[in-house]
Amino acid sequence: MVALLLLGFASGLPLFLTSRTLQAWMTVENVNLGSIGLFSLVALPYSLKFLWSPLLDRFVPPFLGRRRGWLVVAQVLLTLAIAAMALQNPQRSLQLLAINALFIAFFSASQDIAFDAYRTDLLEEREMGAGAALSVLGYRIALLVTGALALILADRLPWPMVYLCMAGLMLLSVACSIWAPEPLHSDRPPETLAAAVKLPFLEFFQRSGVVKGILILVFITLYRFGDALVNNMATPFLLQTGFSQTDIGAIQGGMGLLATIVGALSGGALLSQLGIHKSLWIFGGLQALSNLAYFVLANVGQNVTAMMLTINIENFCGGLGTAGFVAFLMSLCNPRFSATQYALLSSLMAVSRDILVAPAGKLAEQTGWPLFFLLTLIAALPGLALLPFFAPWNEESN
Repeated sequence: MVALLLLGFASGLPLFLTSRTLQAWMTVENVNLGSIGLFSLVALPYSLKFLWSPLLDRFVPPFLGRRRGWLVVAQVLLTLAIAAMALQNPQRSLQLLAINALFIAFFSASQDIAFDAYRTDLLEEREMGAGAALSVLGYRIALLVTGALALILADRLPWPMVYLCMAGLMLLSVACSIWAPEPLHSDRPPETLAAAVKLPFLEFFQRSGVVKGILILVFITLYRFGDALVNNMATPFLLQTGFSQTDIGAIQGGMGLLATIVGALSGGALLSQLGIHKSLWIFGGLQALSNLAYFVLANVGQNVTAMMLTINIENFCGGLGTAGFVAFLMSLCNPRFSATQYALLSSLMAVSRDILVAPAGKLAEQTGWPLFFLLTLIAALPGLALLPFFAPWNEESN
């Protein structure tokens, strides 16, 4: 469980460095909102990682085993790519900045493939709630470090130095991967690369059925869409509303951190009592309703108390929702193909987070912030509407 907490931190560390934190840097450098919104496309590897995930199922590095070996490879490359961001300048060349961010996203997606497979192989069914909660907790702490701490540092240090500090944290993650225990029950790799590509898809649809399988995939794509729209534009919204980088960083890193911890751990505890199906209903509904907090803040304006409440509500509900969702994704995987199957499922989740949200900046410009946040609540409803077809309230997963 300690290993999952630390590796969850490593998994979450790169995400904001190519999204929310990078958006703050670009906003301070007076890059227009349209370009900032379109920058979400550099995260395309998170949506496409299933394309190379069979390689991580099929091939075993000559050190540390099939899962931890790939973790170390990805983390070393991530350290170098994050450090290279210190050489970039958003005012001079957005193209070079985007290319560097794309490399970070690719190596980060590869780390996620290895970590998700490691976690799925490591946990017994009875441990999934706690394991999901602690790995989500580590992930969320990393988001607060690369969001809150990075913004606080950015008021005191140049942005290139901030990215060098984050690269140093990434390097420490290599030691975590070397120390982490091997899964006790790890099925042998597929015998050929062709089998590693084909068998995970066939096994998933044979087990779920074609219709139910398709509905599950659509649900995964849409479940967090409303939340993703808010997260994509939250930092530009808070900065344009008049809050300083220190205000945002300090509040996210203080009460926001506590709300995230309570949300993630509560999600894991409640999941073990409610089961996965009921958790998806309850956590998904709260996740959607939390967007109303941003709607209220958009109408209130620059009010620190209102911002504190908004960030705490979003972090708490985000911790709940992610803990339930991660356990659901793990429950869908066969350990022999866990890298490929989990990568496919989480790639679909990343479609809404990174691709479908690309027009969010233009939408916010055209509608204004209050209406934009109301539209994010509506965007959350289609995913919830699919739950009765494969996760009925009164039936639990096998």
